[in-house]
Amino acid sequence: MFISFFLLLVIAAAVSAYTTRKQSKTSVGHYLGSRSLNFWMVGCSLFLTNMSANQFVGENEFVYTNNMTVMCWGMSSILAMIIVSEFLMPVYLRIGAMTTPDFLGIRFDKQTQRLVSIIFLLSYAINLVPAVLYGCAVAMNGIFQLNLLLGLDYFTTIRLLVAFIGVTGCLYAVLGGLKAISINDIVQGIGMVIGGILITWIGLKFLGDGNLATGVEKLLGNNREHLNAIGQPGTAIPFGTLFTGMLLINIYYWGMEQYIVQQSLAARNLAESQKGISLAAVGKLFAPLLLNVPGLIALQLYPGMENTTQVFPKMITDTLPPVITGLIAAIVFGGALSTFNAGLNSIGTLFTMNLYKPWMERRNRFINDRDLVRKGRLVQVGITCIAIIFSPYIMFFSGGFYSYLQKAASYFSVPVFTIMLIGLVTRRVPAVAAKAGLFFFVTAYIITQLVIDTGLHYLHVLALLFVVTSLLMLLIGKWVPREQPFTIQNQAKVNLNPWKQRYIYYILLIVLMTGMFFLFSPLGIAK
Repeated sequence: MFISFFLLLVIAAAVSAYTTRKQSKTSVGHYLGSRSLNFWMVGCSLFLTNMSANQFVGENEFVYTNNMTVMCWGMSSILAMIIVSEFLMPVYLRIGAMTTPDFLGIRFDKQTQRLVSIIFLLSYAINLVPAVLYGCAVAMNGIFQLNLLLGLDYFTTIRLLVAFIGVTGCLYAVLGGLKAISINDIVQGIGMVIGGILITWIGLKFLGDGNLATGVEKLLGNNREHLNAIGQPGTAIPFGTLFTGMLLINIYYWGMEQYIVQQSLAARNLAESQKGISLAAVGKLFAPLLLNVPGLIALQLYPGMENTTQVFPKMITDTLPPVITGLIAAIVFGGALSTFNAGLNSIGTLFTMNLYKPWMERRNRFINDRDLVRKGRLVQVGITCIAIIFSPYIMFFSGGFYSYLQKAASYFSVPVFTIMLIGLVTRRVPAVAAKAGLFFFVTAYIITQLVIDTGLHYLHVLALLFVVTSLLMLLIGKWVPREQPFTIQNQAKVNLNPWKQRYIYYILLIVLMTGMFFLFSPLGIAK
């Protein structure tokens, strides 16, 4: 088990180190891989960055305790990725952006750019990085049962694992940069697809006492309500939220979240970026094999589990041979490192390019690329240390790990999405409207979640606030419009010719996405 675990990690690290040994040491080389990534690197990086240990632990726990409605997040993201590929990436690449707040700096002003950069940094420090460390630690302990092997209590074991994962990931991000992370993701991505098929195949055979058909029959014949991905009003994820807050969050996540978009910004041209995003969307179609099916199998094997965060690890260790278990552990670990590294890489980029460099320039201080990379690394190390201290305490959050992730992210995501969208679709809305919109949205959302009980699902609340904030910004634009309408100047660093066959693949992806909803519905296997 341990041999196969370390073998895959060593292979991935060796390939990554060898291929990036001559990588540029400039800020563009370190943070954007010198804008040289092909579509395989872009697609695998997007997919692996999204598929962290948080997803493995959180979504399988949700399927066990609720039903397949959690699948809606991943399936509906395919539509969001198509929208991002077609409408947002051409804009980012046209302005030569290194970060998504760069657009806000051009569209509104530098204050708005700095404000959103700070929001991103707070989000990553409070939500992303600690959650990734915690999720991976829970998964690793569950698979290897380290608390029993080491004779330690659960909390202490999680704290030690968090420290190990954090130090390992930090070294990778600080020393390797984005291109090293992306190449590592290709190796891990291949392993993840293979692992997903093996988990489903072997898990169903185990459920059927060695017979695959019997396992499938048990899975489909018992607890059928858990097979339903179409949530009713009043449930944890009502189906209607796909068309309100969930769609907004998904477009934000795939098209504006810096640690995700940075993979696409590093593409060698627009066509490779669009191909890479489509490749990641294909991966989302296979994701339920890893994120949801193990939870369904565990429901048949272990009804009534108390510590439901152990659903995925327990199912893996009980059903898979040791060699395959080690492979899956390496995949989970690699997925966590990919997300963690992408987060740290974006933290370094946002801090150095949007905060530190402008601050030094205002003081008439010259700073070279090596200084920028060095300062970014110091910030990355600092954030890692804070996350290592804080992340073990996530276990005390009531409502489940996945609920923690989604609700914490909501405070930062849709407010930024709103001002980004208004900036994209209007020409005369001024910078003061963006600042007012951010302040209003965040304040109103905090009140609806912590002070006043609206009786509405939080995703519906987000959608309503999106509409109200958009109207507020449009009204301000009507009262005090920009003197000159905004126009996008071409400052592209790469070729902007789009992928010619993209519409064929977009249609195919939407058809397959719709098919997945029909499969896991009362019209399909949940009837």
